[in-house]
Amino acid sequence: MNQDIIRLLQQVRQGSLSVEEAAVRLKAAPFADIGYAKVDLHRKTRQGAAEVIFGQGKTPEQIIGILGVLLENGQTPVLITRLSQESARQVAAVHPIVYHPQARVGILGDMPEPTGLGKVLVATGGTSDMPVAEEAALTAQVHGNQVVRLYDVGVAGLHRLLSHMDQIMEASVIVAVAGMEGALASIIAGLADCPVIAVPTSVGYGASFGGVAALLSMLNSCANGVSVVNIDNGFGAGYLAGVINHMGGER
Repeated sequence: MNQDIIRLLQQVRQGSLSVEEAAVRLKAAPFADIGYAKVDLHRKTRQGAAEVIFGQGKTPEQIIGILGVLLENGQTPVLITRLSQESARQVAAVHPIVYHPQARVGILGDMPEPTGLGKVLVATGGTSDMPVAEEAALTAQVHGNQVVRLYDVGVAGLHRLLSHMDQIMEASVIVAVAGMEGALASIIAGLADCPVIAVPTSVGYGASFGGVAALLSMLNSCANGVSVVNIDNGFGAGYLAGVINHMGGER
């Protein structure tokens, strides 16, 4: 159960909050309608994480407006994905976001202390996969996970991956990010004893079909325990890794 709800119920049990007051808090303002967006204010209560802003296609003014509503309602930290550098510059003039250009991610508010059960390991086949991997890593961190990065350990030089077996075996969830033929996820899943989330990237030559080749390889993995997200979907992988890492723990 979400920790905000647990705290609310504990206050009712202790007598510091009436049943009526608790009911008002639970039902009041489930979303804020600001015309161009209906900002979900109950997502943190329902799911343990505040609404994430998808920056692509939104104007800086729209992002600023959505951030303002989230801040007014205590929804921090706030993650903005697929945020261009120019939009980040304009947003930062109003709200003090920290921008990560490689991942195209903006973060408003402090990173929380890790509350996950273990470590989320984010691995890439090559350096070219790092933008997607960083989106995954930062997403997991924003949602209260300790993240270990293991980059450029693809199958073209398998000894690089095998030299980090201790980190692989210590992880509670692994995000495997790879383009080309996407073999990294199968290799890692054949070594690890934890769930592996495979992220195909659009990195590769013509016959990779913009990541479709890696996607199909990952979907057809013969290794057990592999789940697959969409092409270049670092956010989806990082979020799912965080959920798995909090099963039975605090959120």
